[in-house]
Amino acid sequence: MSKLQLSVAIGNYDRARPLFDGSVQIDGVDPVFMQLPPEEIFFRAFRTFDFDICELSMSSFTVKTALGDCPYVGVPAFVSRAFRHNSIYVRTDRIKKPEDLKGKRIGLPEYQLTACVWARAILEDDYGVKPSDVIWVRGGIDDPSRPEKITIKLPPGVRLENAPEGKTISQLLEEGAIDAFIAPRVPRLAAKNNPNIGWLFPDPIAAGKDYFKRTGIFPIMHVTGIRRTLVAQHPWLPAAVLKAFEQAKAKCLEELEDTATSKCTLPFVDEQLKAARELMGHDFWSYGLAPNRKVLETFLRHHHSEGLSPRLVTPEEMFHPSTHETFTI
Repeated sequence: MSKLQLSVAIGNYDRARPLFDGSVQIDGVDPVFMQLPPEEIFFRAFRTFDFDICELSMSSFTVKTALGDCPYVGVPAFVSRAFRHNSIYVRTDRIKKPEDLKGKRIGLPEYQLTACVWARAILEDDYGVKPSDVIWVRGGIDDPSRPEKITIKLPPGVRLENAPEGKTISQLLEEGAIDAFIAPRVPRLAAKNNPNIGWLFPDPIAAGKDYFKRTGIFPIMHVTGIRRTLVAQHPWLPAAVLKAFEQAKAKCLEELEDTATSKCTLPFVDEQLKAARELMGHDFWSYGLAPNRKVLETFLRHHHSEGLSPRLVTPEEMFHPSTHETFTI
């Protein structure tokens, strides 16, 4: 029997490269890989359903799952995770601490972006800044025509306006027309060393470590999805995909552990790996439902309370039943 020839769209991550180079195989699949930026993958995945297997925005996937019309079935291989304290930029001449954001104007590229959900969760849970306490201004980071990919309906009291025509939120932050900026990418003009633009948390690494120590949460950004029609035809596929992604991640970590030569173009990689494991445990970038239940429940609770999902989704709903647990020997 021939293998399924399937398109796989994913970013160029070290934890996925063993899939790209063929040293790890997806059982029963002959993959055609496309290494694309996440914005392109998400746009094409939810607008034109272009891919058989792909990484997906955690937030967009949750929106569609809650509505019951998601074209993809989820697999708990979390190819992107990040502490989002470094995603909040402010006018440092106005904002000195998180509580100063109350009553201010905050730009974001899309209200439902996963990074923005996590940043709002941090602001609300740790500093009492609720989504209804600020005015949100939606616009592109570098392109003023960037659309909101998913239609959303916000709860009463949450104020969202569009950026002025032809303006990006990077420009608005530079001009001082907004007070802060939340996005997974750096505001372009901040790179020009404007002395009045900087991180809300001056040491975001320390803030992220403190957050993990207090909560045990390493935020999930992207999940893996498989076209729903494919899973209906081949119900073995989700477990096979999870197995392969787990093996690829394990191989990636083995490479990082090999201290004979550095696999990453940064100094102190060995020391950083050791520090991460001392803080977060040996499998700090875990896949699977069980080890990520608290992270998922926290995200889903905030996603619903922010009005992005019309009902509270459970972690089990997010992923195919065959991926809820795996075999052991």
